[in-house]
Amino acid sequence: MTFHRPLVMLAGALSVFAAVSPMDLGVDGLAMGDYLWTRMVFGILGVTALRDSQDTPQPANAAWNIPFATLLAAFEIVMAAHHEGPRGWGFFCGVGAVWLAAWRSVDVIIARTPSQGNRARFFRLLVPVIFGATLLVIWETLTLSLNVPKVILPTPSAIFLRLATSVPTLAADFVQTAQGIIAGYLIGCGAGFLVAILIDRVPFLQRGLLPLGNLVSALPIVGVAPIMVMWFGFDWQSKAAVVVIMTFFPMLVNTVAGLGAAGRMELDLMKTYAASYPQTLLALRLPAALPFIFNGLKINSTLALIGAIVAEFFGTPIVGMGFRINTEVGRMNIDMVWATIVVAGVAGSLFYGLLALIERRATFWHASYRQGVM
Repeated sequence: MTFHRPLVMLAGALSVFAAVSPMDLGVDGLAMGDYLWTRMVFGILGVTALRDSQDTPQPANAAWNIPFATLLAAFEIVMAAHHEGPRGWGFFCGVGAVWLAAWRSVDVIIARTPSQGNRARFFRLLVPVIFGATLLVIWETLTLSLNVPKVILPTPSAIFLRLATSVPTLAADFVQTAQGIIAGYLIGCGAGFLVAILIDRVPFLQRGLLPLGNLVSALPIVGVAPIMVMWFGFDWQSKAAVVVIMTFFPMLVNTVAGLGAAGRMELDLMKTYAASYPQTLLALRLPAALPFIFNGLKINSTLALIGAIVAEFFGTPIVGMGFRINTEVGRMNIDMVWATIVVAGVAGSLFYGLLALIERRATFWHASYRQGVM
């Protein structure tokens, strides 16, 4: 990614305009003094960005001035957003300057990321962190400055405050939902894996079971979930049944494709050794299928979470993330809804990341990792 010079100059110009223009409208001279430090910070950011846009050579460490100045400016614009009163153009120029300067900061970090080592992993992690933090800053400042009603979109600070004060409730909801996710995920993925081996062994089943599995995967979850609740009750078992339906077919298809990924030369070599089908399966075909199997597992990690939460909309005890979302929307407690979404998103991301880490350990021999491609 290349950050073009005109955009750096635009970031500098917006920062300078934010430093010299009113950030609030209709404030008196005393209130203007509240923004003196904010104006100084944006002045520094403007000068730094304009110097960065020049063609003159600069010291190697000078490029890091942009990220540090951006961090200060982001903090100051959030603090300014919490002031009362209508916003002036200087405030919105500051928001735009923070966005462009954060973009430039990401470009600087990418350009200086080493190819290997712990620093490389840290820098690769830092890029999405900066991007996510910038989105939160823009979200916070715009919702406050534009007076967006909380029932439409609460601020990130309100969401995190609700998250911090509702830990016992959210923990109980997560445990209830996780029971259905874990049980359904293990059963669905395990059944898809075993049926894929059976299909690989008996070609007749491939013509019969794959179309049937495709039909099951196309069933709408909002139609299946109430039926599962009627069959298995209101507890986690019905949610596990929905998760099984959602995760079975992706695992089946990926495993079948993986079992056919072994090379012809390797298969001929196993035949020359007079290897049986189980020996060929364990020594050659399953290791070759591991990238496909992990692909199915990673896809199902998100499908399982979605399936369990949606299934709780149709019947559950008085706990569960789906139940909490459905209930709090009716009460207009949108910050609690977003807090539950945050918990679900973090849990899903950690689960996906754990599977990706296990995949890298198990398939380190794969060409994509040997070439340094994630």
